[in-house]
Amino acid sequence: MSDFKLMRAIRVSGFGPPSVLELCANVKVQLPGRGEVLIRVHACGVNPVETYIRAGTFSRKPSLPYTPGSDIAGVVESVGEGVTAVKAGDRVFTTSTQSGGYAEFAVATDDNVHKLPDTLDFCQGAAIGIPYFTAYRALVHKAHVKAGETVLVHGASGGVGLATCQLSHMLGLRVMGTAGTKAGMELAAQNGAHLMFNHREEDYVGKIMDATEGRGVDVIVEMLANVNLNNDLQMVASGGRVAIVGSRGSVEMNPRAAMAKESSIIGVALFSATPAETKECAAFLFRGMEAGWLRPVVAGQYPLDKAAQAHHDIIESQGATGKIVLTMGSQL
Repeated sequence: MSDFKLMRAIRVSGFGPPSVLELCANVKVQLPGRGEVLIRVHACGVNPVETYIRAGTFSRKPSLPYTPGSDIAGVVESVGEGVTAVKAGDRVFTTSTQSGGYAEFAVATDDNVHKLPDTLDFCQGAAIGIPYFTAYRALVHKAHVKAGETVLVHGASGGVGLATCQLSHMLGLRVMGTAGTKAGMELAAQNGAHLMFNHREEDYVGKIMDATEGRGVDVIVEMLANVNLNNDLQMVASGGRVAIVGSRGSVEMNPRAAMAKESSIIGVALFSATPAETKECAAFLFRGMEAGWLRPVVAGQYPLDKAAQAHHDIIESQGATGKIVLTMGSQL
């Protein structure tokens, strides 16, 4: 590590707009402690939740200054005492980091480090963490889906949405999805959705109900609850479940909509997963990588110094088409 004592990393010294993401060239590389892994980062996924944290609007705020990022992919540089699952030189991805992933090096605890098969490149590896683990948690741990049920992925063309489509398809569900653009609809259809609808059309709720012969869908995985929850309660079947993965604000609703159908509204928070649940999910996803059906879709690659632009684009884009990732540059 003598040549890598300092690195480039994004640092946030105050909550605010994307411009608070500042590139620093002299950040000290943290060495791995017991049970920790130091990873040379090749790519890091950008998740919507990271924009809420940066803005200071998320329920959990990190201590300032901090480096964002949890979903990294790269090569193990060194390991701390007690680490046996991975070794220096292994290709890996993470579901969380200790030091932050928008950086050339990152430290993660060994239970958050998973081997990355050679069949996936580093940008794809950086698109696994939060999207696929969240999708599995929403479908299996929270909604308790069963083969043969119908699922609606409300916002199917983003990172979590596409992951949910792929997992739902493999779990034997009838998969419906929504997106806001033709490209997004086509992409979700290519990744496991049997039927797609444009949620920008005024009558899309009616079209989904017609597709279910008026019964509604068993499970809805919701990416933007503050906009869509009232429509979800119209579309969910009797005894159905709405699993809320994302929301950007409050919503006014009539509880009678849930009462009449005895439907459930379930919050999904990946950081609440137990170690056993995380291990279960990792095992399932690794088999998906081996079998070839788990194929992350990368929407755009931004160099590290364009992190602010990536944060702007992930929120302001007219329609998501996969996962945005940061890359660390030619020096890697």
